[in-house]
This record gives sequence, C-alpha cells and structure tokens, in this order.
Amino acid sequence: MSTLQLQSAPPRAARVATWLYFGLNGFAVGMWVVHIPSIEQKTGITHSTLGLLLLVLGGAAFIGMQVAGPLVDRLGQRRLVPAAGILLGIALAGPGLATNWWTLGLTLILVGFGNGSIDVGMNAQAVVVERGYPRPIMAAFHAMWSIGGAIAAVIGAATLRAGVPTEVTLGLSGLVCIAIAVAASRFLLEATIEEEDADDAAPRAKPPAKLVWALGGLAFGLMLSEGVANDWAALHFRDILGTSVSTAAFAYGAFAVAMTVGRFLTDRVAAVVGPAAIVRWGAAMAAVGLTLVIVVPWVPVALVGWAIFGLGLAGGVPQLFTAAGNLDPRSSGALMARVVGLGYVGLLAGPALIGGLAHWMPLNIAFILPVVLCILTFFGGPVLKSPR
Repeated sequence: MSTLQLQSAPPRAARVATWLYFGLNGFAVGMWVVHIPSIEQKTGITHSTLGLLLLVLGGAAFIGMQVAGPLVDRLGQRRLVPAAGILLGIALAGPGLATNWWTLGLTLILVGFGNGSIDVGMNAQAVVVERGYPRPIMAAFHAMWSIGGAIAAVIGAATLRAGVPTEVTLGLSGLVCIAIAVAASRFLLEATIEEEDADDAAPRAKPPAKLVWALGGLAFGLMLSEGVANDWAALHFRDILGTSVSTAAFAYGAFAVAMTVGRFLTDRVAAVVGPAAIVRWGAAMAAVGLTLVIVVPWVPVALVGWAIFGLGLAGGVPQLFTAAGNLDPRSSGALMARVVGLGYVGLLAGPALIGGLAHWMPLNIAFILPVVLCILTFFGGPVLKSPR
C-alpha cells in the first residue's frame, strides 16, 4: 500500500507559506488590473487591441498551467512554486515599461505564463498541505487570493492618485512578489510516496478520464459564472437598473465580499457536510441569487442577489481542485492542470459569451446561462463521491 509522507517543514509553517503564495498571486493580478487604464493610455492602444492582448494573456496563462502541471510532478513543488512566483514578479514590471502594442503583448505573455504556472503550483501545494490536517483548509487559501487582490486595489488606487509612475509601482510590486516567493520557499512541503508493501509494486491504475473531465467541466461552469459577475455585475446595475456608476460599483463589491467571506467559512462547513454537498448546494444557492438579479428590478434586492451568488460560488471550486489533486498523488500536478485549465477557460469565456448574448437580448436575460450552469453543477456535484 502506498502512502504519502509530508516532509521538510511543519504543516503550520507550510500553511502560512501557501497563504503567502496565494496572496502574492492575487496581489500581482490585482496590480496589473488596476493599472490597465494607465497602461492602455501610455501605449496608445485601442479598446479592441487591448481585448486581443487580454486574450493573449489568457492563452499564455493556460499554456503555463499545462506546462507547470507535469513539472510539479517531475521537479517537485519546492522548486516549481518559488520559480513561478519569481517569474511572475519579474514579468509584472514589464507592462509598465511597454511603449506600444507589441512590447505590451510580449510582456503579457510572460505575465500570463507566470500566472498560470503559479496557479497550478500553489494549488498543488495547498492539496499537499491539506493532507497534513484532519479537516479541509483549501477554501481559505483561495480567500487569501482575494485578500491579495484587495490589497493591490487599495495600494494601486493610492499610488495612481499620488501620481506615482506606473512603471515604478509595478516594478516595486514585482520586487515584493519576488521577495515573498524567495522567503516562503523554504517552508513548502514536498510529498513523497513510499511503498509499505512489496506486493503493491504493480503499476497503479490511472484515474478514469471521465472523472477528470467531469471535475473539469464542473470547474468550467462555476468559474464561468464567477467571470460573469466579475465583468458584468456593475454593468447590470448601470444599464438595467439605471443606477449611477458609483452605485453600480456596489454590485461587484457585494459579490466579491460575500465570496471572500464564504471562502473563509467554507472549510468548517465542508468538514461537516463533505465536498459534494458544498459544490451542489453552493451551486443551488448561486442559482437562486442570480435568479433574483434577473427577475427583481429593485436595487436593494439585486444587491442581495449578487451577494448570495458570490456566497454560493465561494466554496465549490476549491473542493474541485482538492479532488483533482487527490485523484492520483503521483500525477497530481498534471491532473490539477487539466481541471484548473478548464476552469480558467470558463473564467475567460463567461464574460465574452454574455457579451455576445447581450447583443440579442437584455443583459439580465443573458444571465440565464450561468443559472443553467449552476443547476447542472447541482446535479453533477455527486461526482465528488465517486471512487477514486
């Protein structure tokens, strides 16, 4: 019988280090997002060109995930995760130095690749750390990503208001990321597989491909729904409910705050009800919340709807990533890369699909798509109970 032995650092220290990597990733992405308008102005590109470059960034991130997955299994997480963090820190300075569309494109390829690599690596590390605890802790790691993004939003807004050049802010932010990546690296865990029984030397069967695709499909649906809220919540308030731009910002704020709080609470709930229930009933809650947004034209109720939507989506994706990482410890990185990658495709596709539907129907009616996906996730959630 094969078992996983956690070596090299106490689980508590590794847990804190993994928190830092999630925060680092959220911070880096947040600093880039906050400075998009100033970078667009500096490089002189149009909105359409920016949209294409964002697709390049997303494609590079997806490639980074698929490359990093097998490398995690081959080289180990203590090498891959810090390297990805350092790469992301170096790349973060690039957009601030870009002067035209092609130099920005080149830097965004590096940013995307680094972001995708650390995404898979830190989630794989979180799975290993979680094995050292008697209860789920994955969702709190994802909450730290949100905290990192919030810190970036505050710092970015302050530096922009103070007139600090974008290249200076992003360069210093990149140095912070590199420092965190290096400092936290010594506390990461490495999982080693030891054979306890000589009779267990036969090759271990690979996880069923259908199960991997099922987890990836659920991640696709949930992250597509999350992407819809990220890009369209504020526009729903402005265009459908007729609010001011400042009031519209509360729609996304309600969603984001509820999702962050939900992720800090999810682990304790998952320890009692199990991951399948978190995915299923969370998706059901999200469907109810977004249905309120679709059918009720009153701002206070719609605000509650976006909050319920965020709370419902908070815990599902971490459960899916944990399940993928535990399907086969020998190839957890590669398996997680597939599930994380499909989820990331959903995150990118969601806003675009809603935008296309909004050309043919009112924006709130287009939100029926993520409602349907949440309902399908409710019925597909029991896949987490499947034999591994």
